[in-house]
Order: sequence, then C-alpha cells, then structure tokens
Amino acid sequence: MRASGYTVETFASAGEFLAFPRLDEFACLIADINMPGISGLELFRRLISAGRPIPTILITAYPDDAARTRALNDGALCYLTKPFGDDDLLGCVRRALEP
Repeated sequence: MRASGYTVETFASAGEFLAFPRLDEFACLIADINMPGISGLELFRRLISAGRPIPTILITAYPDDAARTRALNDGALCYLTKPFGDDDLLGCVRRALEP
C-alpha cells in the first residue's frame, strides 16, 4: 500500500485498532477474517454498530461462500480470498476512496 502512495497504519489486533483514538481519520480498513480475538467480520460489524462505518475490505485464506455473502450483504466493500493479486486489492482500495 505504501509503495502505491497510500498512508498506512498497522495494528497488532482488532482490539488495538478499536482503541485507536482517531478512528474517524481512516478512509479504508483492510482486515483478515481470521484474527485472534475479534474476527475481521466482527470488527466490521462493531464499527457499523458504533456508527463508525469505514469502507472495509475483508481478506481470508479460508473462503466460505456463506460468510462472503453475509459480509457483502452487511456492507463490506470487498471480500478477497488469498492468494489475491495486488491489482485486486488496489482496485478495492480505489473503490473505498472514491468520492
């Protein structure tokens, strides 16, 4: 992402991300579905429930059609399965940043 000119913040966990005091500054979130503690999908849902919708790209190495459908129906911007190409991820990020 940095090589493509984007400013990036990384977090060790969803909990660390949720504790960040300036969540409103984020234009896009990329989260893995399978993270320890809070999953990427649960993180996305918590943000929505808190009234902090951030365009979210969910990624996973364990594709699940039902989870994909739920995530996209809940409003996730993209659901990418690993391995995916740089162009796939960059396309989703560009969609997230469209005015």
